[in-house]
Formats: sequence, C-alpha cells, structure tokens
Amino acid sequence: MRLLFVVVGIIVLLMGSVWAFQGAGYIPGSFMTNDPTWIAIGAPIAAGGAILTVLGLRSKKPSPPQAPL
Repeated sequence: MRLLFVVVGIIVLLMGSVWAFQGAGYIPGSFMTNDPTWIAIGAPIAAGGAILTVLGLRSKKPSPPQAPL
C-alpha cells in the first residue's frame, strides 16, 4: 500500500506541475499555454500529489507476522 501511495503521488505531482507550468507559459506547445486557469487547476493537484507521496513515505511498515502462542 505504501508503494502505491508513493507511485500515484509522484505521478499526480508531476501531472499537476506540468499543468501549472504550462498555464504559466514555461512549457509551450499546448492549448494550456499562458492560460492562468491551468495554474489554478495544476497547483492544487500537484500539492495533493505531494501529500500522497509524503503519506506513503511516512506510513508505518507492516509488522512481520508473529508466531502463535
């Protein structure tokens, strides 16, 4: 489960960052270029991806199974 959070979080972080940078005009060649709407969409999505990644990295590792008494 940890790995899933980290992988999905990184993908969402990158996706949101690309959208925000396209909206700001730093990445040209798209209908999103220089459209501030994509900054407003991409920045929160990137933040959500960062949160998912941090939660995945900070979650506890599963404890090994214990022998029955």
